[in-house]
Amino acid sequence: MEAQEYIESGTLELYVYGLLTESENLEIAQLAKTNTEIEQEIIAIERAIVALSSSFSPFHSVTNFEKIKAQLELKHAKVIDMKPASRLSEYAGWAAAVLMLLGVGYQTLQLSQTKEKISTLGNEKTKIEREYAFLGQKNAEVEKNLTIVRDIKNTGVTLGGQAVSPKSFAKVYWNKETKTTYIDAAGLPKPPKGMVYQVWALKLSPVLTPTSIGLLSDFDANDQKIFAVKQTDAAEAFGITLEPAGGSLTPTMEQLYTLGKV
Repeated sequence: MEAQEYIESGTLELYVYGLLTESENLEIAQLAKTNTEIEQEIIAIERAIVALSSSFSPFHSVTNFEKIKAQLELKHAKVIDMKPASRLSEYAGWAAAVLMLLGVGYQTLQLSQTKEKISTLGNEKTKIEREYAFLGQKNAEVEKNLTIVRDIKNTGVTLGGQAVSPKSFAKVYWNKETKTTYIDAAGLPKPPKGMVYQVWALKLSPVLTPTSIGLLSDFDANDQKIFAVKQTDAAEAFGITLEPAGGSLTPTMEQLYTLGKV
């Protein structure tokens, strides 16, 4: 390729911008050493970029300008006059295009990062809303349980541990007017797999008569361990036994965990 063909092809501009491959860069550098016209063209392109960059950058002092000029002279051994204005405009167009592409790339990166931050904030907001709703539900449960405990119309019946589990205990909150009944089972151990606690309302005379009023299902899931059971019409005592999953028709007395009189 002739020198003029190199100049008109735009290859020298790509060389100055550092956009050529390593082998192409070596080829142009070697050619510039032996061809004055190529060397001068490269210098003219570099000067055009420096001139354009100065228009976008803060003002340089004379000293800084002389340093830049000295570096150019040091690189190429001599400094020649600028090409005519038409060539300068051409190079300025190339440089402006590169600056514009860089600007667009930077803005695209910023937009992508902004979208990512917005997405992250959205996920955090959703997570906080879920946690807030969960805490609100738990707070409502606590308030409800406190209402049960504080209701002076509820008769509190303490159930003590029996032979199978002496350290166990529970408490019944029974409203004789509304017949609603709640069991506080916080003093019972976790039931074995396949087993469930069953609550019995007991009549003691003339004979012992147990009536099932409910199972303490989902024992692990109930954090407060306060369970609502069936309405109780009449009871002289309450007991809790450990039964197979699904409950039993009659209490297994060997598995009587707690018992207490009204």
